[in-house]
Amino acid sequence: MSRPIRITVNGFIEEVPPLTTLADLIDRFQELDRDLIVEHNGRFVFPQNYAAIQLAADDKVEFINPNFGG
Repeated sequence: MSRPIRITVNGFIEEVPPLTTLADLIDRFQELDRDLIVEHNGRFVFPQNYAAIQLAADDKVEFINPNFGG
């Protein structure tokens, strides 16, 4: 079995299995906001590309939830 890779998610170090995609990560963190914004290594990712982007060691992912209560 392959060893987990270390990535940074919203500023925190996380370990994920190799071949994890952004879509997998969104599921893992239960990010259900339909207006979710995702940055991968400082770049905006379109939702249709979440399943195609595999994470690598030392990647940085930011989940941004633009809907604030009010």
